[in-house]
Amino acid sequence: MDKTSLIGIVLGIVAVGVGMVLKGVGVAALVNPAAILMIIIGTAAAVIIAFPSSEIKKVPQLFGVLFKETKTTSIEELIPMFTEWATIARKEGLLALEAKVSEIDDEFLRNGLSMAVDGQSAEFIRDVMTEEIEAMEERHQAGAAIFTQAGTYAPTLGVLGAVVGLIAALTNMADTDALGHAISGAFIATLLGIFTGYVLWHPFANKLKRKSKLETKVKYIMIEGVLSVLEGQAPRAIEQKLSTYLSIKERQRVTTTEGEAING
Repeated sequence: MDKTSLIGIVLGIVAVGVGMVLKGVGVAALVNPAAILMIIIGTAAAVIIAFPSSEIKKVPQLFGVLFKETKTTSIEELIPMFTEWATIARKEGLLALEAKVSEIDDEFLRNGLSMAVDGQSAEFIRDVMTEEIEAMEERHQAGAAIFTQAGTYAPTLGVLGAVVGLIAALTNMADTDALGHAISGAFIATLLGIFTGYVLWHPFANKLKRKSKLETKVKYIMIEGVLSVLEGQAPRAIEQKLSTYLSIKERQRVTTTEGEAING
């Protein structure tokens, strides 16, 4: 589970709740069915109108991405893998890597190495793998756009809710209790709109974009690794090339791990 998503939501709710109490406002004031209906259902309605059904159907999957750790092969795991394959390919030829293909869990990497073993050209492999990445990025961008738009609609609907609340207040000027209740409801709608827009939907969109960017980066590294093995580059050269994507501490960990593997 991606704990940061849950922690962020909890902190956001606590911040607003405690802030309200410190300001002398009861948290119970947030329980306003009319405001909740206008903001939550209204935002959902706007998003459904804005996107085709094929993309809306993927919203549950997007929440899964937000709250689950993405199982992506790390760069630190890829470097020793590619150096091992390069060593085998230089000693025994590319066909010797055929046995390694079935051991790869990542489908993208497995397909790339399989094409290399089958004798496809470097240009063909790069084109196929790059097109797959671009298609993946387009899907990810469509998913993030749903939350981005929700974050845009929610605050505006909050203003709409405030207008409706003020209209209700103006129609009950003689009743002081009703007037206060209506004005309170008006600002609760604004609060919910801003909160959901800037504490939930926009951050959700940003997290999806960041996860997509990381996955894309790893896949491009996979392309470079597969092509380096195909071209017969030295294991040390591949390690140096791919290590440029790591921080100094991460490079040291990779070097230490490989050294222990060799000594062991």
